[in-house]
Amino acid sequence: MAVSTLLLVPSLRIPPLNFQLSPLLSNFPNQILVPKTPNPRRPHLPKMLPVVKAFSAPDLGGGSPVQRAISLIQSSPPTWQSALASNLLIFIVGSPILVSGLSLSGIGAAFLLGTLTWRGFGPSGFLLVATYFVIGTAVTKLKMAQKEAQGVAEKRKGRRGPGSVIGSSAAGCVCAFLSIYGVGGQAFSRLWQLGFVASFCTKLSDTVSSEIGKAYGKITYLVTTFKVVPRGTEGAVSVEGTFAGLLASMLLASVGCLVGEIDAAEAVICVLASQIANFGESVIGAALQDKEGFRWLNNDAVNVINISMGSILAVLMQQVVLQNWRK
Repeated sequence: MAVSTLLLVPSLRIPPLNFQLSPLLSNFPNQILVPKTPNPRRPHLPKMLPVVKAFSAPDLGGGSPVQRAISLIQSSPPTWQSALASNLLIFIVGSPILVSGLSLSGIGAAFLLGTLTWRGFGPSGFLLVATYFVIGTAVTKLKMAQKEAQGVAEKRKGRRGPGSVIGSSAAGCVCAFLSIYGVGGQAFSRLWQLGFVASFCTKLSDTVSSEIGKAYGKITYLVTTFKVVPRGTEGAVSVEGTFAGLLASMLLASVGCLVGEIDAAEAVICVLASQIANFGESVIGAALQDKEGFRWLNNDAVNVINISMGSILAVLMQQVVLQNWRK
């Protein structure tokens, strides 16, 4: 029966099937063959795209510890974890400089400040604070023996404690917290950056003017009466110190501008606000500090008032003056 059936079929021709190796899989050992139809009149069948699993590195739990640390530090926007890791690494590398300018408890306070700064304003904000610290420490060490002989040197040979760190950074820390928690929304984020930069411009200007005045000031005047007084007197100013403080605020404002924390117009505002605040701090020092009823008004408290004035003035000037000028 089967033979007779085949005889009845005149000629059954089965077209040959040509196979071509898929280009995507030509380099793989397990080749998948895709049929190629030579007859164009045959109905077109949709091609089935091969499923190729991409090769990846073995899962090592997120990579090596070094790779994970680098990835964490590069987190953008910064997180608390990246801020902590970055700060820890920088403090370990920069420990010789930190020890020269801070006491042990001061380093602890500075570590908290650095972590908060990195979380709030990222590497650019941290670089600004680091610049402030390096310059401030350097000028504090100038003519240390002479300052000690005159009784006007900082305690512990210029190694500042936690009170000084907090007094120098309180306004900046407030601005960092406001930025981290988005107080005022996106519209206010720029103001918190400006206030942050202005606070450190104010403090650096104050530190440089005071230390240069104590080291090189030829004549020092009481700012309220312009009476000549000894170097290191609270509320006293000198031409040398005032000029050096102005240059210091300009330098730090320029750094803030270069790293993108503020623009050029805001840098000018930071310099102006810092000089006004420092003048106000000198008046407070001359009129109130160490006076009866104001014993609580020590250097750290005056520093908080000083940098707060600089920060607030900068924000107000940006809103009132700069906004109207740009319109």
